[in-house]
Amino acid sequence: MISASTKGVFAIAPTPFDDEGALDVPSLARMTEWFLDRKVDGITILGIMGEAQKLRPEESVTVVKEVIAAARGLPIVVGVSAPGLAAMQDLAAKSMDLGAAGVMMTPPGSMRTDDQITGWFSGAAGAIGPDTPWVLQDHPTATGVVMSSSVIRRVVEQHENCVMLKHEDWPGLEKITAIRRWQSEGAMRPLSILCGNGALFLDMEMGRGADGAMTGYAFPEMLRRVVDLSATDPDAAADIFDAHLPLLRYEHQPGIGLSVRKHILARRGAIASAALRKPGPALSKEAKAEIDRLLARLAVKDPASLPPA
Repeated sequence: MISASTKGVFAIAPTPFDDEGALDVPSLARMTEWFLDRKVDGITILGIMGEAQKLRPEESVTVVKEVIAAARGLPIVVGVSAPGLAAMQDLAAKSMDLGAAGVMMTPPGSMRTDDQITGWFSGAAGAIGPDTPWVLQDHPTATGVVMSSSVIRRVVEQHENCVMLKHEDWPGLEKITAIRRWQSEGAMRPLSILCGNGALFLDMEMGRGADGAMTGYAFPEMLRRVVDLSATDPDAAADIFDAHLPLLRYEHQPGIGLSVRKHILARRGAIASAALRKPGPALSKEAKAEIDRLLARLAVKDPASLPPA
């Protein structure tokens, strides 16, 4: 199970589809093995990157079952966010029965005020039950839900099984600092903080006290090295991070970012096809040429990164 002391690198996994848009079940095990080979500490599935909103309920359960079966005990976190609490309750229960390490939740965009946000989390936490550890996903750029540091503290203090913050605010470095300050002062209980946002600020987030990364950058080897080096040699960690920054930036483009990431993951052998389930943008030949150039430059700047397959 995930806990307030969980650290390291959790890869956010895509959901593989074939070129016709069908769920590519064989690629689920292939992808899981690929992440295992890159020494991640866990995998998060059915998040925004996983195109969870495009899946049928039975497909979501298939993804959970296949990834957990292939993970050989590696912790698997399942995104269960949905417009209705009943769907969240069902997926959370099935995921935990299948062996998930916890679930991840974020409110729908209609939640605006502090009381609405905390009320939604109370309802969601009640739906999944007190024995299910969960991750509070704070991703305002994607959800439109803005949570202050104080709201996060309020939610965490109200729900003991909220054990992790997936920090994706931007700018959000001060939020990490505020939470760590409250914890050092005894004003907030311990909480794992893993950072997403495409790893765009990972080097600085680690310096502010984050416990690691939970994101889907197509080179998890970089995430692994930056997280591991941050405590002992932050300059070396920053050098590695800087070599990847042009590709990180390119992956982070609104609209086509997931297409870029799946294209690279397919080239690297993680999944069989780069296809998104419709609706979803396809990459132009110009975009693919830009990715080729970025990958070639990365191979020169950071030879320790594995070349694309």
